Amino acid sequence: MARRPPIHEQRPGPLGRRGLLLGTAAWCAGAVGCSDGTKTPKDTASPSGSGTRKPTTSAPTPLPSKETGAALPSPVPWRPGPSEVTPAAKTAAVRLVEALGTWRAGQGDASGATARAAALGIPAASAARLAGEAGPLTPSADEAVVRVIDAQYGGILSDSASVLVVCEQRTRTGTALRSGGTTVDVRLGRTSAGWEVTSLHPADPGPPGSLGAAAKAVLAQPRIELPPASAADVRSGKVHESVLRAMLRLAGDYRVSVSVVRSGHPLDVFGTDRPSDHPPGRAFDVWRVDGHPVVDPATSRGLITGFMRAAAGAGSYNVGGPIQLSGGATANQFFSDATHHDHVHIGFRS
Repeated sequence: MARRPPIHEQRPGPLGRRGLLLGTAAWCAGAVGCSDGTKTPKDTASPSGSGTRKPTTSAPTPLPSKETGAALPSPVPWRPGPSEVTPAAKTAAVRLVEALGTWRAGQGDASGATARAAALGIPAASAARLAGEAGPLTPSADEAVVRVIDAQYGGILSDSASVLVVCEQRTRTGTALRSGGTTVDVRLGRTSAGWEVTSLHPADPGPPGSLGAAAKAVLAQPRIELPPASAADVRSGKVHESVLRAMLRLAGDYRVSVSVVRSGHPLDVFGTDRPSDHPPGRAFDVWRVDGHPVVDPATSRGLITGFMRAAAGAGSYNVGGPIQLSGGATANQFFSDATHHDHVHIGFRS
């Protein structure tokens, strides 16, 4: 394959890094980081099946830590980059996730989570409700620290938004440290006072399943970086072979930082009633290519366009990103909109 030169998810009508271990050194500043329109979306959220999802109460997918007696790292707030679309929406979503998923000793119960949400200026009743929807963000532990890996749009409209907050979480219980994390589909509405969180929908990848050779290869490939929820998606055995094979093919030429696969993504294309390809395991999103965030204006457009074309060459019928490309195999193979200014969407029919 020639080396690459120096994007609303559409649907036709009818890691190598396994979940990243959270060594203290890895807790650096979070990196900067589905369609435009005027329609208010249905509140359909991320999958564990079909239909409108209920908030999950399952624990995150922790990876055992060999450390004992060590202190947790200090929290490092995520900050939006210079070219974000509506950065205030992402900031409101991230601040709540960081607050709910980070606490000191003695503050890990429901009242502590409610107090942390209320400290952001959220009314007491809403703070209690949102704390109850936090699910895997609030596991049983003495202390916890969340680091946001990426915040990408699941959809951005004039008065509503879905922000997918991809995070790692370190917890301490006694002297034992554990690493885990989740992805939260944060729904927001725009009011006269600004963007306000209306609901939380954490990922629910499901238990590990039987894995084929491609899934095992993805989990073992160091050039594919999978956040905790996405790694759990692959381990569930519910990600289609087309997605897994495309990840492996792209990893031959690129370091691929995945943000979302199945869980933690809206069930429908945001603002529509069209099912998304993500929940059934037929799509994945990439927020960083060769270490360069898609949203960063300093990232070479040639790198991004080359990656998008490589994704189409890997079999994707629906490649979206920050650049509108021409010359696809079909009229709609490539697309671009405000939602996809911060990631590349790679979808498959089967």
